[in-house]
Amino acid sequence: MKIDLTDTTASKINKALVQGRRAIGTPAVGVVLTMVIVTDEENAYDSVKAAEEASREHPSRTLVVIRRTARSPRDRQGNRLDAEVRVGSEAGTGETVFLRLYGEVGQHADSVVLPLLLPDAPVVVWWPVDAPENPAKDPLGALAARRITDAYAVEDPLAALAARATSYAPGDTDLAWTRLTPWRSMLAAALDQARTGITSAAVESEADNPSAELLARWLGARLGVTVERVTTAGPVITAVRLGTANGEIRIDRPEGPLATLSLPGQPARTLALKVRSTAELIAEELRRLDADEMYAVALHGDASGTKESVRHD
Repeated sequence: MKIDLTDTTASKINKALVQGRRAIGTPAVGVVLTMVIVTDEENAYDSVKAAEEASREHPSRTLVVIRRTARSPRDRQGNRLDAEVRVGSEAGTGETVFLRLYGEVGQHADSVVLPLLLPDAPVVVWWPVDAPENPAKDPLGALAARRITDAYAVEDPLAALAARATSYAPGDTDLAWTRLTPWRSMLAAALDQARTGITSAAVESEADNPSAELLARWLGARLGVTVERVTTAGPVITAVRLGTANGEIRIDRPEGPLATLSLPGQPARTLALKVRSTAELIAEELRRLDADEMYAVALHGDASGTKESVRHD
């Protein structure tokens, strides 16, 4: 069910949500958190689709904040809030409200969002593309227990990581880090099997890949070695190599959903290591809303301790 509201208020939006739930026969609110997506019209569709898929695991009230520029004389005459309320099958397993803010209303998005937050439920704010320099001090970010950015989606990913390191606060995270969970799990399992000291390390990826940069910093911080950054044709991260006294531990994923794990003295094994969708990444982030200490370790890792090289395949 969809309800369109023009030049509206937060109070009228709340009434529309109640009206919509009653119309579809579910008067109770069955969601566990509020997800606030701060985006533009261009990226709104994909972001909401990912959030709705993630809501199958974490039923949410999703508030989509879109700041609009004036395109007509009517828009220039004042400030207004337009809303589109979706409940039932139109909103996955939760509720979705599109908030289009015009004029000065866009400068006070937190005042619009605050009355729409679920009481006594955690708040997550996600910037799919452009995020503020300091998410924790942003008026919307200050409402959240979890603040999600994505360095991969911006023009200069490594500069974005530098900004995140400067402004980091507990509760911050980035999807560039979330994408590394399968890699980190596989590397940890490999090290448990090898049971030997690491003398060198290398991460191979496409140029300026923020996940590869975070992985290199994390390995350097945890293993106490200089990590070589090798630029390849990609896509994304293609290999990780760990040198030991007994030989090389290596994970290769040149392309596709499969990777090859090689351990000294053991036959190579093929393992699943696919590139996950945005919905899967968001669902993972919603499973835990406390501070991600390992992300902080990787973010503040010494990038100057890495060596750069280019491999031509």
